[in-house]
Amino acid sequence: MQYQFKFNKILKIKEREKDQAFDVYNQAVKRFEETARKLYDLLKKKEDLEEYQQSRLAEGLPVQEIRHHQHFVSSLEKTIDHYQKMVANARTQMNFQQEKLMEKNIEVKKYEKMQEKDLTGFLESMKQAEGRQMDDISIQLYMNRGN
Repeated sequence: MQYQFKFNKILKIKEREKDQAFDVYNQAVKRFEETARKLYDLLKKKEDLEEYQQSRLAEGLPVQEIRHHQHFVSSLEKTIDHYQKMVANARTQMNFQQEKLMEKNIEVKKYEKMQEKDLTGFLESMKQAEGRQMDDISIQLYMNRGN
């Protein structure tokens, strides 16, 4: 007699769902990392620009160039604010997808545990059936010897 888990199809579906959730989570992590990298680059660019402006101010800088730098920094700060919101959204999405992945993983583990218990029960019943067969054979042999 061959073992067949009664919820095998459900287990396969749950495993597929878990794999899909894992792919979605990896995409969310990738988006978060890309957005965070862009934010970091913008912050670094702003820092470098401010350092450059400070060094130029020490040497003496025309008013027009100061205005140009201030306008550029203001534009850069708006972009940084936008990317900070994007990073926060990407982090929220990544955390949400991580929770979904954990839920799917728990579901799969439950079915795997059920399968493990079912297999253990099946093997135990096979041992008992085998034991009964051996007893029957022993009884028949004893009865045949007696005749």
